[in-house]
Amino acid sequence: MFRGNHPTRVDEKGRLKVPAEFKRVIDEKYGAQFYITSLDGKVAQVYPFEEWERIEQKLASLSTFNPTKKKFLTRANYYGQAVEMDGQGRLLIPQLLRQTADIKGEVAVLGNLTYLEVRNLEALQTEMDESQFTAEDEKTLDELGI
Repeated sequence: MFRGNHPTRVDEKGRLKVPAEFKRVIDEKYGAQFYITSLDGKVAQVYPFEEWERIEQKLASLSTFNPTKKKFLTRANYYGQAVEMDGQGRLLIPQLLRQTADIKGEVAVLGNLTYLEVRNLEALQTEMDESQFTAEDEKTLDELGI
C-alpha cells in the first residue's frame, strides 16, 4: 500500500525521482512497468502496471456503449503512457501531462493505496485551502464505516 506524502523533484527532462519510501513498496510488490495518466490534466496518477491492468479488466467487462466507460478511457488514454522505471528509480512523466498539470521541480507525491498521485505543490496547497474537510465529509466517512 502506498501512503503519505513524500515530496521529491521532477528534473528538467521530466523524470520523477520515486521517493525511497514508495520505491521500497514497488521493489517488494511490483515490477518496473507503470501506467501514468490523469482524468483531469491537473494530477498525474502513477499506477504500477498490474494495478492498472485490474482497472482495465473491470472496464473490459462493461459494454462498449457505456458512456462513462468511454469518457474514462478517452481521458486516461489522452493523458496516459506506459513507462518503465530506469535503473536510478526515475519515471518519465508524459510531456502533455507535465504541461497541463505544471509538474516540474518540487512536487508532492501522495500515496493513494494502490497508486501514486504527483501534484504541483502550490496547486495542491491552494486546493486544500479552498476545499476544507467538512462535517459532511466526516458524516460520509462514518456512513462508509471509516
